[in-house]
Amino acid sequence: MNTLDLVMNVLLGLVMGTLGGLFGIGGGLVAIPALGVLFGLDQQLAQGTALVMVVPNVVLALWRYNQRNRIDPRNALLLSLSAFVFAWLASLYAVELQAERMRIAFIGFLVALAIYNLARLVMRNPTPSAELRYPWPWLGVLGSTAGALGGMFGVGGAVLAVPVLTNVFGAGQLVAQGLSLALALPSTGVTLFTYALHDHVDWAMGVPLAAGGLLSISWGVRLAHALPERVLRGLFCGFLLLCAVLLALR
Repeated sequence: MNTLDLVMNVLLGLVMGTLGGLFGIGGGLVAIPALGVLFGLDQQLAQGTALVMVVPNVVLALWRYNQRNRIDPRNALLLSLSAFVFAWLASLYAVELQAERMRIAFIGFLVALAIYNLARLVMRNPTPSAELRYPWPWLGVLGSTAGALGGMFGVGGAVLAVPVLTNVFGAGQLVAQGLSLALALPSTGVTLFTYALHDHVDWAMGVPLAAGGLLSISWGVRLAHALPERVLRGLFCGFLLLCAVLLALR
């Protein structure tokens, strides 16, 4: 990789990190469509390369979050273990799929995620409580589902976990975000490991993307705090649909 390519990848990482911080998704949902549309990477290679940026972002976010808001270790452990196991199993399945089928499945995932977030604009959120509404073993079901989703698509586990924890389990937003980070760390780590073993990671591209993302994700977070939540959610839905259309036309 020459110097120009290195600089361009870092700049692209800056853009992805900013969007990831803005939408609270760590950059992965931004990176995967961009790598497929702009660079022509097949679906598995795009997902594996995006994970190189996602994993350090999750580590940094979890460390900073736990400094300010202590995460319940019992709940976090159950979510982490179940997510790890099912992410590993799903990633083993994903790396063997035909790339075109994976691309179509990912497009469907983006559309479903956009529809769900649009529905949340009109849904009434329950009043958060200090205790989770359901017994803690049910967190294993959530961890398994979110882990499998992350293992399949490289991202998406935390995107599913946060609304489920707030709308179903009755957790507050801060509690939900902390637990989702605890879920995401082992699942994204084992998924990256699996993709790397099957040569579905472009490290020369992924490392500069990760560097740019780490430098810029805080900018997106600050911008997100300056915008109304409904505006953010609407922008996020529009972005997901745009990515789905571009991938479908590729």
